[in-house]
Amino acid sequence: MESEKNSEEFYNKLKAQLEETSSWPSEYLYKFIVLTNKAKIVQIHAIFDNLGAVITTKKSKNGKYTSVSVNVRMSNPDAVISKYKQVGKEVEGVISL
Repeated sequence: MESEKNSEEFYNKLKAQLEETSSWPSEYLYKFIVLTNKAKIVQIHAIFDNLGAVITTKKSKNGKYTSVSVNVRMSNPDAVISKYKQVGKEVEGVISL
């Protein structure tokens, strides 16, 4: 329960920052870290499918983790936050940066 409260607080702050610092629609760069697992990376690709996203991946030095960067044009801060929540819900163990 506590983490839900903290995440809502985080998203509220993020929304305020996005509204202040960007004019919308705007390019947004998502960064995620997952255990190196093709299925998890495919899940992230699927979430951003049909949005014109440019997705790049890079394995960590020892290959245990993979960073996934997603550069995509989003319509507004709510759309940005919605994708963060979707990835967090659908991709087990993902870390959003």
